[in-house]
Formats: sequence, C-alpha cells, structure tokens
Amino acid sequence: MPINSLKNISVPVNDGQKNGTLLMPKLQYRFRVVVSNFGNSTDLTEITKQTVDVTRPNLTFENITIDAYNSRSYIAGKHTWEPVTLTLREDVNNRVQRLVGEQLQKQFDFYEQASAFSGGSYKFGMAVEVLDGGNGNFDTNVVDRINLVGCYIESANYNSLAYATNDPVTITLSIRYDNAIQTEEDGVTRTAGLGISVGRSTANTTINTSEGPTPE
Repeated sequence: MPINSLKNISVPVNDGQKNGTLLMPKLQYRFRVVVSNFGNSTDLTEITKQTVDVTRPNLTFENITIDAYNSRSYIAGKHTWEPVTLTLREDVNNRVQRLVGEQLQKQFDFYEQASAFSGGSYKFGMAVEVLDGGNGNFDTNVVDRINLVGCYIESANYNSLAYATNDPVTITLSIRYDNAIQTEEDGVTRTAGLGISVGRSTANTTINTSEGPTPE
C-alpha cells in the first residue's frame, strides 16, 4: 500500500481543514514583456525577444497623521507607483537601439530640440506577463498579466563597453507609468489582483478593527 505523504507538505490552518497539497509557485524566469505604441514601428516583438529582465510594480501610499487627545492614528493618503526597470539586450542589426531611439525622439526631438505637444502623443502601454512554461507545440498560457498604463521612458542608460567581459551590450530603461491593472490574458477581464472590483468603501462600511486572527 503506497504511503501518500505529499499531501502533508503544506502549512496547517485553523479552519477545520487538514493540510492541503502545496501549490506550484510562479517562476521568475517564465515571463515576457509586451509593449504597444512604443516608438514608430508596428513590429514590437523585438522588445519582447530581447528582454533580459524587468522589475514589477512597487506601490507606496503616503501617510496622513490624525492627531487626537492622547494619541494619533493614521490613514492612507495618495499613492505613488514607483518606476519599473526594463533591461534590453542589443542586437547587431540595431533593432532594439532603433526602437528605443524612436520612443525617446517621440518624447523629445534631440536634433531639432523640440518637445512633444502632449503626453498623449508619446505615452505607450506595457504588459508584464507570467507564463506557464508552454512553448512550441504546447500553447503558452498567461498565469497573470500586469498592464502598465500611461508609460514613458524616465531615463535611458546605454551602459558600458569593456574589453574584459563576455557580456552582451544592454540598454536599461527606467519606465514611469500612471497606473497598473492586473487582467487575464485578454487584457480586459479583471478577476484577481490590482483593479478587481471589491466595492467602494463608504461611510456606512463597517470598520474592521481586528488585530489579527485569534489563536485556537
């Protein structure tokens, strides 16, 4: 009789249930980056193919301090999306360098010293997708998708060249954006994560002052 102990490789919980099987984690190397309206080219797959690494969104809320008689409390103020960093590998046909240059030129014409008329004329979209590992004859499925909206290049670093290295030439972009929303593969359906509908908190909402679960 086989002994099935794998079902116990998990964390016990206090909800009356036994241990559940540990779920497969998302893997950092199973991802891709997709951009839209970037530069002047209609074929932007080179950005996806030459991506080295990318950071995911980092969100911070400002603190608002409410001073009272003998103490103080805190509420969340305006939020800030920190820039993400995208590293691209250069190719010998200069496709990546050309695409990055086109986007920078849309933001500001460095030869004519002329700026763009408005942000809407140069901002682009960017999606960071976590994949399931499928390839070739096996369909690639998107596990989750973070859509960055209202993007522009905040800084572009063409990095360095050196005789004593075997590393490829890279370009590092710091990308500022206005918002980040998580969707399904279609880029529209919101089922979990950032952007999911949970209802708006109002004055009639019951305030949860719980300090955490009560040990049993």
